[in-house]
Amino acid sequence: MEDLTQEEWTEQLANDDNAVVLDVRTEAEVADGIIPNAIHIDIYKGQEFIHDIEDLDKSKSYYVYCRSGNRSGQACKIMEQLGFENAFNLEGGMLQWTGDIVDID
Repeated sequence: MEDLTQEEWTEQLANDDNAVVLDVRTEAEVADGIIPNAIHIDIYKGQEFIHDIEDLDKSKSYYVYCRSGNRSGQACKIMEQLGFENAFNLEGGMLQWTGDIVDID
């Protein structure tokens, strides 16, 4: 797991052909907008979160974010324990995000 600044995260993401963006916020938070192409798995779902994470492709690179960077850091640690080698936490989360946001339907 690696904590990346907003700049590092977006630059590395843009240059990673194996990247998956993962949003671990709640449904209510996601309703305010999501980073384009992100998949949403709520970390507060407990065992269901772990089950959903285990279904992901471990060979991919995961760029993980939440509201402030705390939950996504926890998610990266969980992913590491489950055998994911490339999990990158967005420091500051959506509170500091200056990139694109899309509404979900």
